[in-house]
Amino acid sequence: MAHAKMGFQFEPEWRISLFTVVMITLMVNLGLWQLQRAQEKAALAAAFAQRQVQRPALLSELWDKPAAALAYTPAQLSGTFLQDEYFLLDNRISGGRFGYEVLGILQLGDGSGTVLVNRGWIAGDPARRELPDVPPVPGRVNLTGHVYVAPGVPYLLAEQRLEAGWPKRIQAVEMDKMQPPIMAMTRGVVFPYPVRIDADASGALLVDWKVVNMSPQKHQGYAVQWFAMAAVLFVFYVLRCSNLWQLLSASRRTRD
Repeated sequence: MAHAKMGFQFEPEWRISLFTVVMITLMVNLGLWQLQRAQEKAALAAAFAQRQVQRPALLSELWDKPAAALAYTPAQLSGTFLQDEYFLLDNRISGGRFGYEVLGILQLGDGSGTVLVNRGWIAGDPARRELPDVPPVPGRVNLTGHVYVAPGVPYLLAEQRLEAGWPKRIQAVEMDKMQPPIMAMTRGVVFPYPVRIDADASGALLVDWKVVNMSPQKHQGYAVQWFAMAAVLFVFYVLRCSNLWQLLSASRRTRD
């Protein structure tokens, strides 16, 4: 006697269905977010490359420009560094070693104000008992670099409070908190964004500026992973709530 042909049957269970919908939605959104981040990083890298071929502008030409126009703009500065007053940006890793980025305070020679100059990386005490000895930059200097505009607000677990005295150790560059103590010393205005020094400039430490901390390709790779996990979960859900696996097995047996 011929057996009746078995048809496709789908019987979803609501708890599994709810879990699957939530997880697939989350994974797809994470994948889309990674693609968005890839586009943003590619745009930042393109802007950096485009602006690095420009002639360095005098800082006096940049004071009134908006942030979008300032980001990565090459600049040339002339002035005198304060010798004992500077900021140490904490938890900077270079070559697997702990250290700081040194943000010096440069008094501009034209009297227009001051600017924070990120001189680069210096090794720190892994035990965190002592601060590093930062080599001073004596006398008037002429240097070049580029304006650094952070792509977003820094993430901090708690509100940052500046230490008393100098140098001041900080967890993130927050200009609204750093400008007041500078202005209290210099009695002048402070350029709204730090300048990252060129590697061959006077006062440069270890300089290896990265435009982005993660390449667009890596973000795209993460996006593919999220989409792949969503697809795998969907296939598992269909197999779990239907007789598709039995149909496929029966089809293979029929062919054999």
